[in-house]
Amino acid sequence: MNIKMQCCGMAFLIVIFIFYQKKSKINLNTEMAFLRIFFAIASALSLDIISMIALHYVNDLPAIVVDIICKAYLISLVVVAFFGLLYICSDIFIQKTLYEKRVTVYFGALVTAIILIILLPIYKNTEDEFATFTYGPSVLTTYFFCISYFMITFYLLFRHKDKLNPARRKAALSWMILWVVAAAIQFFDNKLLLVGFASSIGVLIIYLSLENPETNIDRRTGLFTSGALVQYLRQIYGSSEDVSLIDVVMTTPFVPNDREKDDQITHEIITFVSSINNALAFSGTEGKLTFITKQSDYDSLVEVIQERFDQPWGPKKDYMISPNVIGMPSVKVCRHADDIIPCIIYARKNSIELAETGMLTLDETISNQMYEEQHLEQMISDAITEDRIVVFYQPIYSVEEKRFVSAEALVRIIDENGKVIPPGAFISTAEQNGMILKIGEMVFKKVCQFITSKYPENYGLKYIEVNLSTIQASYEFLADSFIEIMEWYNVDPSMINLEITESGSIYEKKLLLDNMNKLIDYGVNFSLDDFGTGNSNLNYVVDMPVELVKFDRDMIVSYFENGKAKYVMEAAMHMIHGLKLKIVSEGIETKEMLETMEKLGISYIQGFYFSRPIPEDDFINFINEKNMLTA
Repeated sequence: MNIKMQCCGMAFLIVIFIFYQKKSKINLNTEMAFLRIFFAIASALSLDIISMIALHYVNDLPAIVVDIICKAYLISLVVVAFFGLLYICSDIFIQKTLYEKRVTVYFGALVTAIILIILLPIYKNTEDEFATFTYGPSVLTTYFFCISYFMITFYLLFRHKDKLNPARRKAALSWMILWVVAAAIQFFDNKLLLVGFASSIGVLIIYLSLENPETNIDRRTGLFTSGALVQYLRQIYGSSEDVSLIDVVMTTPFVPNDREKDDQITHEIITFVSSINNALAFSGTEGKLTFITKQSDYDSLVEVIQERFDQPWGPKKDYMISPNVIGMPSVKVCRHADDIIPCIIYARKNSIELAETGMLTLDETISNQMYEEQHLEQMISDAITEDRIVVFYQPIYSVEEKRFVSAEALVRIIDENGKVIPPGAFISTAEQNGMILKIGEMVFKKVCQFITSKYPENYGLKYIEVNLSTIQASYEFLADSFIEIMEWYNVDPSMINLEITESGSIYEKKLLLDNMNKLIDYGVNFSLDDFGTGNSNLNYVVDMPVELVKFDRDMIVSYFENGKAKYVMEAAMHMIHGLKLKIVSEGIETKEMLETMEKLGISYIQGFYFSRPIPEDDFINFINEKNMLTA
């Protein structure tokens, strides 16, 4: 009786089980699927050993008992193949309904296999004491269903490889190949009983690659890892279950320049976290903790966390920690599991409430804001890729010459439905994600192309104004890039006037001045935009080498509605005129406003009174008509 291979396989399983049981687990579907495989293989190995013993003592046992034992072993092999398939399905079909539909079909095949194995005859070879085995229709049925399950498993491994954890796919493939090779060898040589041992080696591979609970535990804290958090959230989204999440971020090190005390506080925090029984705790980057709890326990857990952090830490209880806490009463305020962490990051970045109070409840309002911003970012990206960035032009009227002498180039996006999107809807987002540099470059190219193709100087225009965002203005290579574009289109630099706004930092201001000086030397002029909005002050007018100052629409409106604003604006005008600079008044919408600005000595007028921003062909027609009438 040769059962050495089976005993070795059983020894492997016992060792794996001992190590597996010692570690904390988070009850993932894949963990349960692994346990099913484990116990199925353990049962199959046990039945393999028992069947070998039964065949060895076949003459001493009732024939029906031997048949039952041998067929139970064959059934266990099909069960192993069935659970191996379910293990892969648990990772591919996270949605519970899809998973259950698959299981129903595969389970039906399992029931059919069990019935056939029971009904069909089985034959025994007991002539060689050291090579006893079974054969016949019942055995062939077992091979057929096992191979069928494995073929489906292989198909799913390749068909859904993008959905599978790469490590799980690799481990499952290794196990499947090992099992199939062992089964093939055993099929052609019944004396070599390798299937049971191969199955135990397969379990070892899966355990070491994926299902070792150590891989989900952070060694530094002993808590579950952020990777385990992602897996758990995906599982929640695949079911009808819902949970609450609390994300806590602390500033670390807690005690700068005192490593020992800092380590003591860290240990104290981990001890506190580990003592919470009604939640799973996950450790992220240093100083970040995430809790998952039942919705019914959410409020009490928030209270426990806040109460503890309201108390001092450290061996002498002399150090306070004020974490930022984001609570999600329902994680399903996000559309997908993979959106939760980005949504938390978005909330931390954009929430004024969190900055002021240290606590924020993340609800659908915030998640919808994130999705809207993501949609906007995608729209901007698509518009850039598909060249749907367009330029509209708004004419600027000269009070002295009584005609239109320039225009401001204003960016627009044409969405996929042909709708015109104004800059106020996307500029802020483009500045935040850096796409403003590409948009700015495209706008400048289109303006240069407009100058060389439409010849606006022939219609009386002296220059085109182009806005620069703060990010553009502080881009180190802006001047070189713009000069290269102007040379490519053979544009007279005097036809370009770049509008700047106040830079936020000394470093940005230095880069801006460097760019300005290089472009001014090349022949480009500058104007200061948005004066009166708080973005540009009097000192900035003095410091910047500009020729024009543009009064913002809000400042103009305030002049007509607020008596005090009149004095402020008139004082600013007096200073600007004293600097020999000219003023452009934006936002002029009525004849009364126009006449008032003329009396005040404003040099140029821009606003809806004359025209809204319009596409370049309409603009050329407008300028041609208006300037011919005033010629």
